[in-house]
Amino acid sequence: MKPRARFLTALLCAALALISTSRASLAEEAKDASFSQDEMFQKASDFFGGASEGLAKAIARVFEEQGRPNAFIAGEEISGAIGVGVRYGEGTLQQKTGASRKVYWQGPSIGFDLGGDASKMFILIYRLPNQDALFQRFPAVDGSLYFVAGVGVNYQKSGDIVQAPIRSGVGLRAGINVGYMHYTREFSWVPI
Repeated sequence: MKPRARFLTALLCAALALISTSRASLAEEAKDASFSQDEMFQKASDFFGGASEGLAKAIARVFEEQGRPNAFIAGEEISGAIGVGVRYGEGTLQQKTGASRKVYWQGPSIGFDLGGDASKMFILIYRLPNQDALFQRFPAVDGSLYFVAGVGVNYQKSGDIVQAPIRSGVGLRAGINVGYMHYTREFSWVPI
């Protein structure tokens, strides 16, 4: 092999090694900036006041479908409907970096829906680039059937951001509805 060919081969091998190392480094950084399934299950269990099979299955399903979240919200919500409904909630947004802030949400719904409920909410959030990106409307289709207590999960998406609210609540509510959740920095009684 000619010296020039050897030099080009060595240069190509070095470049491939550098690219491989960079990819591994980026993957490790992404992993460090997101929560593991065990971390989320522990935080959710602590928040809900104990582990349950339903909670474990809900978290496992979301991780299987969406991967590792880079933020979550732990909070509470009340909602009610007679065909047309409203929901109000508040919680704390937390990121893997340790950053946190208080957030509020409210939203209308319409559908075949009757009753009311109070829920604890644990919302897994995917691909949140920064805290300010949360403050927008997230369309949602929700089906609920609360008799006494239960765990439910659905997905909400706006742009690249995906949310998976996990609810555990009490009340008497049955139905299906469409609406949205509007996240705000301050509480508002106006649900739209």
